[in-house]
Amino acid sequence: MITYAYQARSADGKTVSGVTDAINEDNAINVLMGRGLMVLSLEEQASKSSGRKAGKVTSSDLVLFTRQLATMVDAGLPLLTGLTALYEQCDSPKQAGLRYIVGEVMARVQEGETFHEAVSKHPKVFSRLFISMVRAGETGGMLAEILDRLAGFLESSARLTKKVKSAMTYPVVVICIALGITTFLIIKVVPAFGEIFSDFGSKLPAPTQFLIDVSHFVRNYWIWIVGVIGGGAYAIHKFLETQAGTEFWDRYKLRLPVVGPLTHKICMSRFARTFAQLIRAGVPILEVMAIVGETSGNTMVEKAIISVSADVEKGDGLAAAMTRQTIFPPVMLRMVSAGEATGKIDVMLEKIADFWDEEIDAMLDALTSLIEPFLIVFLGVVVGGIVIAMFLPIFKLSDVVSGTGK
Repeated sequence: MITYAYQARSADGKTVSGVTDAINEDNAINVLMGRGLMVLSLEEQASKSSGRKAGKVTSSDLVLFTRQLATMVDAGLPLLTGLTALYEQCDSPKQAGLRYIVGEVMARVQEGETFHEAVSKHPKVFSRLFISMVRAGETGGMLAEILDRLAGFLESSARLTKKVKSAMTYPVVVICIALGITTFLIIKVVPAFGEIFSDFGSKLPAPTQFLIDVSHFVRNYWIWIVGVIGGGAYAIHKFLETQAGTEFWDRYKLRLPVVGPLTHKICMSRFARTFAQLIRAGVPILEVMAIVGETSGNTMVEKAIISVSADVEKGDGLAAAMTRQTIFPPVMLRMVSAGEATGKIDVMLEKIADFWDEEIDAMLDALTSLIEPFLIVFLGVVVGGIVIAMFLPIFKLSDVVSGTGK
């Protein structure tokens, strides 16, 4: 986007000046004319690359943009007018990324592109799901309804993501605190006790001696320990970025005792809700399968969906094709079969997604309640174990003084 300084005459004959962003000079003139201004002069002020100016668009920003645009279009405002209003509304520094993207989309729409073509130029902000639903809404003449559904879907997805992150925050914080306290005790406290115990001249209890040896090792070789941990973490991170690593981790997550069922339900809920929204919007079935595979969040689920898509393309029914994949639970298969029979597959999948969302909420609450006592016990065992190991020689101080501890 380029920033232009302008002077223009308003409808009441007054001369006004200001700045506006546009992709080129013609677009800047069109933007100002759209505001009812007759351009007198236009001068380019600055040109910044999209990488520096775009910034980050959060999920909350995207939900707000979609919801407000749906309301404006539903109220009868032209799409370009709604985009212009949203662009001018994004005046907060935190919304710089959204302002840039809306400005880009607005400029392209004003140049003659359709809305879905304009948003498709920003795949990092607008997902394939967003673009496909907008295209279906424009084609069917129900853009406002589609945007409203899309906003609801984005809100549900953002709410689920927030709940999962919230449930994981507490154990991560407690583990970090435990590691911090343990590191402080081993580096600072244990050596002080070790110097005191060395004057006793007697053999220390095994736990105390072990802790002193660990402290000595950590203090003398800490740079190697940090290097090994950092290198290991980097190697694991790089491995998980590969196709084989991603598949391994996604497969392993589904087999974990408590996290596995939770991850599976989250993937199935996302699949069902996305599928329902796309089918309801009128997106072709094969394109729906491709999109839900990409947005499933797990490569094992994505592979199963690709297989289902191939079978559907050959002429099989959706329920029959899904039955061949063990990743889909029986309740979903029955709902899909009933939906195919009644012609209401979107309604059935929406209901099962709502049901799973409730189960996910219950599992997250139970998991949080279960984690709390385990973390308290973990913290107590680690810190308490260090304290007890340090005080064991003091408990035997009388034996050391009398010489029986030698």
